Amino acid sequence: MGYEYLIGQFAAGSGKKAGEFYTPQTCSTILSRIVALDSQEPANGKKQRLNCVLDIACGSASLLLNVRHELGPQGIGMIFGQEKNITTYNLARMNLLLHGLKDTEFEIYHGDSLTNDWPLLNEMNPAKKLKCDAVVANPPFSYRWEPTEALGEDFRFKNHGLAPKSAADFAFVLNGFHYLSDEGTMAIILPHGVLFRGGAEGRIRTKLLQDGHIDTVIGLPPNLFFSTGIPVCILVLKKCKKPDDVLFINASEHFEKGKRQNYLLPAHIDKIIATYQYRTEEERYSRRVPLAEIARNDYNLNISRYVSTSEQEADIDLGAVQAQLVQIDARIAAAAAKHNGYLRELGLPPI
Repeated sequence: MGYEYLIGQFAAGSGKKAGEFYTPQTCSTILSRIVALDSQEPANGKKQRLNCVLDIACGSASLLLNVRHELGPQGIGMIFGQEKNITTYNLARMNLLLHGLKDTEFEIYHGDSLTNDWPLLNEMNPAKKLKCDAVVANPPFSYRWEPTEALGEDFRFKNHGLAPKSAADFAFVLNGFHYLSDEGTMAIILPHGVLFRGGAEGRIRTKLLQDGHIDTVIGLPPNLFFSTGIPVCILVLKKCKKPDDVLFINASEHFEKGKRQNYLLPAHIDKIIATYQYRTEEERYSRRVPLAEIARNDYNLNISRYVSTSEQEADIDLGAVQAQLVQIDARIAAAAAKHNGYLRELGLPPI
């Protein structure tokens, strides 16, 4: 883990630049543990094997390595990653090699995920299309991109529509989701805006929900990342899922405060994973929400709509309050009369 530690230390000192290539280890662990579980029945525990794992914006490949660590070297078939930044691409390859992977066990491509310039992923033949049992990603948040007319006809986007120019978040979602196998799980880190923004994003989100592809929404605490202090969320998507509801986990208030960053302790991570795995409900933390309720909210996934962490104020008994005020008034009157008696004895006018 020495190389990974150095990357983390470099990220800590690099501020916003670090967002390009580094996912905090705790967030990486959550994604890895989620995709390692059985997609149809997470309660059954980990899968025996993932034939193919893909990260569409792989950075230093720490996420891919975390997934491999979850299942062990024998539990992973092939690792695929794509990275646009040439320096970070080289960092990823070095990271994988230094962790003992042979160059036949992984393929990292230097290119743009959104324009899909990787021939391996641009396969039009459905029989040859890459289908991954796990897709993970921590893409750049609200990245500005150039959605063209041609991209509107792209097989990844044409059924859902294009993400807006100002925020490519859903373009990354649809890109990764296209390569997910029917038995696979996708976990992606995103800004909260994807949960409630309207327009094109609202239409994409609505279709994903109506088609039963959004499985779980996890809200994380603020200031976990080196690149931004905003709170982020994790979306878990599946091509085929059994529950007809969406699980909301509001973990935003469960963290350890640090000097520069907030941290998730192992207990915080374990609670998130157990809640996802067993789909448990807990007041002010998690809830399974029927699609009909989400539809009534215009397919808005804002977590606080469904799981509020605010304490409910106690009901006020107005009759008891009134009786208390009457008693206070009586005590005031008695005290005033007594006080005026003293004033009269002193030959002073009463108040």
